[in-house]
Amino acid sequence: MNGPQDIGGRHGFGAVIPEDESVRFHAEWEKRVLGVTLAAGALGYWNIDASRHARESLSPAIYYNASYYEIWLRALEILLERAGEVSADELRAGQAQAPGQRVDRCLKPDAVAAVLAKGGPTARPGPAPRFRVGDRVRTRNHQPKGHTRLPGYARGHVGVVTLLHGSHVYPDTNAHFEGERPCPLYTVRFDAVELFGEDADPTLSVSIDAWEPYLEQA
Repeated sequence: MNGPQDIGGRHGFGAVIPEDESVRFHAEWEKRVLGVTLAAGALGYWNIDASRHARESLSPAIYYNASYYEIWLRALEILLERAGEVSADELRAGQAQAPGQRVDRCLKPDAVAAVLAKGGPTARPGPAPRFRVGDRVRTRNHQPKGHTRLPGYARGHVGVVTLLHGSHVYPDTNAHFEGERPCPLYTVRFDAVELFGEDADPTLSVSIDAWEPYLEQA
C-alpha cells in the first residue's frame, strides 16, 4: 500500500541520521513494548506480514509523530482489539477488564530464548525462478491497497538482477491470510538516475529485494 512508511525518494523528511547500533532502546517502556509484542505474537492470531501491515495502516498523523516502538504499540493495540483479546474500553482504561481468550498459548519465560533464536524463517520450496543474475527486469507499476514490500519509488523502473535468494513466503498474500504462496526472491539493483531522474548522483545505485510477482522482463 502507499502508506506513510513508504517515503523513499520524497523530500521534506530531513536527513537520515544513523544511530549507534549498540543502543537498542531509548527508554524502559520500549523494552516492554518489544516484550509484549513478542508475547502477543505467540497467541497465533497474526503473522509478521500482518503485523507490518498494521503498522503501515496507521494514519500519517499518528505515524509521523510516533517513535519506532510507539508505532509498534499502536499497531499491536489494533491487532489485539481485532482479535478480541482487548476491547476499546480496556485500551482507554489502561487495564484488563476480562481474562484473555488464549491463555493456553502464552509465551512462557523459559521459552523466550528459543523463540528469539528461531526467528521467523521465510524460505520455502517454490517454483523455479524466471530470471537469472544479469537479467534486466522492470518492476510492476501498481498501487496495491494491501500490503506490499515493493517500494513506491521503485515501481515501473528498470534494474538488473544481482542475486537469487530461492523461494520465500510472499508477503502480499501472507499479510492478508491468503496463503504463503512462496515464490522466487531476487535482489535487483537500480541506477539512482533511473529511479530519481537526472538530478540524482550518477555514481549511486539502490538495491532492493523483490519477489517475482513484482517483476517482468525489461
